[in-house]
Amino acid sequence: MDGQENEQRGTGGAEPSVTRRERRWRPWTRRAGRSGGSGVARRAGVVAAVLAVGLAGAVIGTLAGGRLDTDIGPFRANMSLTPTVEGGTTVDIPPLGALLLDSHDGPTRLTVRLGALDQGRTEALIDDPASISRASQTAVKDVRDGAMRLGLRTIAAVVLVTLLLAVLVFRDTRRTAWSAGVALAVTAGSLGLAAATIRPQAIEEPRYEGLLVNAPAIVGDARRIANDYSRYAEQLQRVVGNVSKLYTTVSALPVYEPAPGTMRVLHVSDMHLNPTGWQLIRTVVEQFDIDVVIDTGDITDWGSEPEASFVGSIGLLKKPYVYIRGNHDSPRTAAAVGRQPNAIVLNNTTTTVAGLTIAGIGDPRFTPDKNTSPAGSGLTRQVAEQVIGTGEKLAATVRNSPRPVDIALVHDPASAGPLSGTAPLVLAGHTHNRQVSKLPQVPGRQTTQLMVQGSTGGAGLRGLEGEKPTPLSMTVLYFDQRRQLQAYDDITVGGTGEAQVNLERNVIKEPARGAPVPVTPTPTR
Repeated sequence: MDGQENEQRGTGGAEPSVTRRERRWRPWTRRAGRSGGSGVARRAGVVAAVLAVGLAGAVIGTLAGGRLDTDIGPFRANMSLTPTVEGGTTVDIPPLGALLLDSHDGPTRLTVRLGALDQGRTEALIDDPASISRASQTAVKDVRDGAMRLGLRTIAAVVLVTLLLAVLVFRDTRRTAWSAGVALAVTAGSLGLAAATIRPQAIEEPRYEGLLVNAPAIVGDARRIANDYSRYAEQLQRVVGNVSKLYTTVSALPVYEPAPGTMRVLHVSDMHLNPTGWQLIRTVVEQFDIDVVIDTGDITDWGSEPEASFVGSIGLLKKPYVYIRGNHDSPRTAAAVGRQPNAIVLNNTTTTVAGLTIAGIGDPRFTPDKNTSPAGSGLTRQVAEQVIGTGEKLAATVRNSPRPVDIALVHDPASAGPLSGTAPLVLAGHTHNRQVSKLPQVPGRQTTQLMVQGSTGGAGLRGLEGEKPTPLSMTVLYFDQRRQLQAYDDITVGGTGEAQVNLERNVIKEPARGAPVPVTPTPTR
């Protein structure tokens, strides 16, 4: 019994001993199992978080820092990188539209937005024909250098943004460094893929958006115009030098000698973004001692924001500059002119400058695309009524002016008809063809002379579409102390093959009845 009891007790005593040993090891085993599983999940979560922060930093850094302002030829341009599924390049040319180029692969798109023309560099291109060819040759280099600097700038921005983001998320040095490494690898890899798959020939097969969809149809004319323009620029080198001879020519003319107190007004029109026109204007203003410059519109071509910088030369003239808007000038253009310290913008208003009272009104149309309606259509009749109505509005303003108006300004000469008898002189432009005539006499009213100016900018690039470029033209008007027009000098600068300056003196004689002005608008130019 005792032995059995001892055996049972011993057996019973052994079992509790094993149970206690197992109890000591099982909790550790369970903890180890739980710790191993949760550790793997935790490490996977950390890796996912690092990748997410790295990718987010790459995207945010590219969007925030992937931008660069640079010069491409005479243009001030903005280059930017954006993450995308497909690669390629977009060249924005406001307001014309955009060129889409299949230039490279990879998740990065390059956007080049051409901004304002730098007037100094543009004038340098005109002054030096060789620089035109050099500019075209270096344009690709400008883009390549800009893209290289943009890539380095983007990588730096990505790393910086990722570091800041990782510090905020992890507050751990190692994880922050890994996140920055991921962002750097993704960005550098994307840019490297784009560089490795670049296709220079893509520029020969662009896709067009906006108004540029018509580019393929006119590319032949554009190339011919560009060729003509280089020859035109060669001849224009001698323009400024020849203009310096104008003062000597005028002094030698015995027909009319301006008396003391004579007011000299320079009438310009239709500059159409030609920087050479500013050179001519500045020379004439200085040598003829001009008191007032009058501009009857179309100082730009499209009225876009980048073109607004072209009007900055107005302030350099240091003379009052009276301006009305043409059909190629937008309200934005007029506002840019109005910001010049010496400019006066008239829109059915009057002003008195150098003793002369001037009234003017802008063109009612804004047609930068040069589209016109077929003759005789209802829309043309509507436009005709609109243009003539503009003259009627200005005529009412002239009649209600507290001071007699000496000069009335309209852009389209078709607006001049209602002004007959309200002012002695009406100045216009628009047609790019200089004409002088008398408006039909209104019984009991004064005779009104209409003077239509040619294009001071040679009609811009469109002036090169013909066999010979459109000449640059402007007129100096001489008013006596009674504010009456006594004489005027027509100044004309020839183009290719005729790089010379002509001056024709005209003395006002007894008024004669001239041909009436057409009552329908002249074609938009």
